[in-house]
Amino acid sequence: MVRVKPFAAVRPAKSLAEQIASPPYDVLNSEEALKMAGEKSLLHITKPEIDFDPILEENDPRVYQKAVENFKLWQQRGWLVQDPKECYYVYAQTMGSRTQYGLVLCAHTDDYANGIIKKHELTLKKKEDDRMVHIRIQNANIEPVFFAYKDDPELSRIVEKTVAGPSECRFVDENNFTHEFWVIDNDADVARITEIFTTRVDAFYVADGHHRTAAAARVGAEKRAQNPNHTGNEEYNFFMAVCFPETQLKIIDYNRVVKDLNGLDKDAFLDKLSEDFVVEPAGKDICHPKALHNFSMYLDGEWYSFTAKPGRYDDSDPIGVLDVTILSNLVLDKILGIKDLRTDNRIDFVGGIRGLGELCRRVDSGEMRVAFALYPVSMQQLIDIADNGKIMPPKTTWFEPKLRSGLAIHKLD
Repeated sequence: MVRVKPFAAVRPAKSLAEQIASPPYDVLNSEEALKMAGEKSLLHITKPEIDFDPILEENDPRVYQKAVENFKLWQQRGWLVQDPKECYYVYAQTMGSRTQYGLVLCAHTDDYANGIIKKHELTLKKKEDDRMVHIRIQNANIEPVFFAYKDDPELSRIVEKTVAGPSECRFVDENNFTHEFWVIDNDADVARITEIFTTRVDAFYVADGHHRTAAAARVGAEKRAQNPNHTGNEEYNFFMAVCFPETQLKIIDYNRVVKDLNGLDKDAFLDKLSEDFVVEPAGKDICHPKALHNFSMYLDGEWYSFTAKPGRYDDSDPIGVLDVTILSNLVLDKILGIKDLRTDNRIDFVGGIRGLGELCRRVDSGEMRVAFALYPVSMQQLIDIADNGKIMPPKTTWFEPKLRSGLAIHKLD
């Protein structure tokens, strides 16, 4: 079972939550962050390269030092204040007609090391190292990770009771998503939440934040090695996560654009595509994939629908059944010669939140030659893959809304 604990969060003063809360560090580039960041924005702490003119490289030592200075300054000014006692928190996000309710808590680094916190993506050491430095120098988890867990009715009832009361803050962001935050400080509820997780919830699934999760575990191991009196209960053994019931989450499509047809003309490319797929013209209007194993493609101002023929994939294999696997094997690799999605600069990835019109724009501009739209992965597919200890191909899942950073911060001491 998972191991969790409440914590005394460092949080924005009530009137400042909307000004401080920001998108995650990896959603914006430095120039975008500079344009978005108001005076009190957490971006000055998570992306402090924006405080230099010209903007510095993200891993410049001066950037890390500025992050520490700004975190201290935000607290000195009373913009960020630590709660007087350990609590759990509820963080709700609304996108359109759908609301998801997450419990903000601390998970244990041992659960990551032991595979109880389950991942579905590989991490890049460079990104891990960068996040590890930020956690180490701040002695805090400034940004949460995003976990899913299998639904528990009693946890849901506690959350429902909490959100029936007044929230600490509520605001609508630049994408028209609503964010709302509550504190659970009732001792009985806090104790019961801990008991339910530690006796009934057998795993957490990393939805978003693989690098931050890995970095937090590495910092915990580092501090453990430095403490001759280590017990496993120290605050540095825990890191902050927002945990959502898996049935409330929805994965959005993650699409691909490619710069060329690998030396083929359009007709030759379509002929090769027809070897493994049933290909049908779909006109000039945007065409969405209709089901698993059905894809949409935009090429030369026209949309096409194409469906994998029987026998071209393995529905008994949790990885082989994925549409990203089918597209990678039978199109990107076999026809277009793209072997490594992580390193080949001929391919780029477009989150479904941008809409399929973004695929048209990238192709029509001449930047890209062809675009592929995929049917989204389901939460059950993600759980099956993680439970089987397997890893999804790169850029398979896109979760939206993204967690806002700055609504809660966890100190490691």
